[in-house]
Amino acid sequence: MTCYKSATRLNIFLIFTFLISAVGVSAQTADKTTERLSASFAQVAKKVESSVVNIDTKGRIPVGSSRNSDGDERRPSSSVGSGFIVDKSGYILTNHHVVDDASRITVRLKTNEEFNAKIVGMDEETDMAVLKIEAGRDLPFLLLGNSDNAEIGDWVLAIGSPFGLEQTVTAGIISQTRRETPYSAFQKFIQTDAAINRGNSGGPLVNMDGDVIGVNSMIASTTGDYNGIGFALPSNEANYVYKQILQNGKVRRGYLGVILDSVKREFAKVYGLTEAKGAIVTDVRDRSGAAAIAGIQTGDIIIEYNGAQVMNAQDLIEKVASTTPDKEINVTYLRENGTRLDRKTVLIKLSERPSNNMAIDEDTPKKMPLEGTQVKTLQPFGLTLGELSPQVATLFKIEAQSGIVIREINQASYLSDLRNSTGTESALTEGDVIQRINRTPVTDLRTFNEIAAKLRKGDAVVLHILNFNRQTRAVQQRVVQFTVQ
Repeated sequence: MTCYKSATRLNIFLIFTFLISAVGVSAQTADKTTERLSASFAQVAKKVESSVVNIDTKGRIPVGSSRNSDGDERRPSSSVGSGFIVDKSGYILTNHHVVDDASRITVRLKTNEEFNAKIVGMDEETDMAVLKIEAGRDLPFLLLGNSDNAEIGDWVLAIGSPFGLEQTVTAGIISQTRRETPYSAFQKFIQTDAAINRGNSGGPLVNMDGDVIGVNSMIASTTGDYNGIGFALPSNEANYVYKQILQNGKVRRGYLGVILDSVKREFAKVYGLTEAKGAIVTDVRDRSGAAAIAGIQTGDIIIEYNGAQVMNAQDLIEKVASTTPDKEINVTYLRENGTRLDRKTVLIKLSERPSNNMAIDEDTPKKMPLEGTQVKTLQPFGLTLGELSPQVATLFKIEAQSGIVIREINQASYLSDLRNSTGTESALTEGDVIQRINRTPVTDLRTFNEIAAKLRKGDAVVLHILNFNRQTRAVQQRVVQFTVQ
């Protein structure tokens, strides 16, 4: 018995000694891993820093505005940004907003040499600009890598001039590879937690091979400074823009001339679709555009583009935008025909996407006026509804339309939190005209209330509405999808 106890104590001692030794080895391994990672950061920084530039801009003084109303001299605005050389002859990529409306652009290299830069071309849609400097010699440059190979969790470095502090290097990981944001119509960004601040705009986001996988463009922040969420335009898109600008002086993109929304679960359920995929044409905005000429109508559901399945509205917008204008494309769509959906295919010759410079008058009301509507205190889904008055119908030239008007949305209702497809605005606003609910035309309050009364928690709802668009200053059709709570 004594020998057994001694052997047991010996075994316990050996196990304890082994564990201590293992912990020590593990700590040493962790230290070596950290050292290797730190060395890798240093190597990458040395490899790329000579190609990263600081950009100083001086803005223009408005004509006739050299002095303000108090007689003080007005000074031109100035700003600081970043960029990087992509060709030994001196071509530089940066952000559009860094150099927009600049009267003078000064590029400073790591050697402290300064050069005046000219703008080769700009693309407001992707917030990209191509500059050119004449250095009289070959310059170090960075390679645009394949951003499709970037994966969530990969280490990356961001290099730039935050707050004017040149050649600042920050490290982080890729948080997401195809992040949609409400700030861009058709871009998916690389999201990173590498520190990006004002002045980093236009600088490169590089992988551990020193290849550029993104152009640092913007941040999500409550303060205007770094909050742990930064966005970079993927290098594949930046490379496409760069080549287009060199070739054409601008970026030419395909254009359908329609407004789209995505097929979601509720729409698929109401319309009997097997899966929630496709893009709904909510409005044919451009009557002389490619879609209108081909016969595409409001309400059509586009499911295929040149043989490829359309996942959602964003997917279709990207597919069209990346196609050369004037190219002919087969588009397959579903069109409502009574209780069924007919499948159709049409050949569409794409037109060219116009510039996104349409002014928005902030004083223009975004709601249709409610004066003259007859009020009834019916509140399905938390909506107070009224009849569409002849005065409102005449004012917005929708005399041939029928529907009921949303007079008020109960702020305690879940519908008050419902957002549009881009997440930028409320899906429903006071003054919207509801025309259909779950494929049934709404001609009066009684019709709407009868249908709404039959719906139960968990049921899918699809509303077709008319909404006032501030940009076009006209009424447009939209689709609102939600589940009864």
